[in-house]
Amino acid sequence: MRTLKDVAVGESCKVKKLHGDGPVKRRIMDMGITKGIDVLVRKVAPLGDPMELNIRGYELSLRKADAEMVEVE
Repeated sequence: MRTLKDVAVGESCKVKKLHGDGPVKRRIMDMGITKGIDVLVRKVAPLGDPMELNIRGYELSLRKADAEMVEVE
């Protein structure tokens, strides 16, 4: 299984499935990260947290712990 955390900087991917439950999953979905959405990884902070993403034309920051819950293809 490949997660959003494994995607290299500058690479695009498509969200396949969201894992986890409760408030964490809700927060990810509220950011617009849902099944079938294309995500571009713009930048990763030097120590790995957070990841900066482009989703639907918006720039978002996502913690790596949350990025592990997003399965991509």
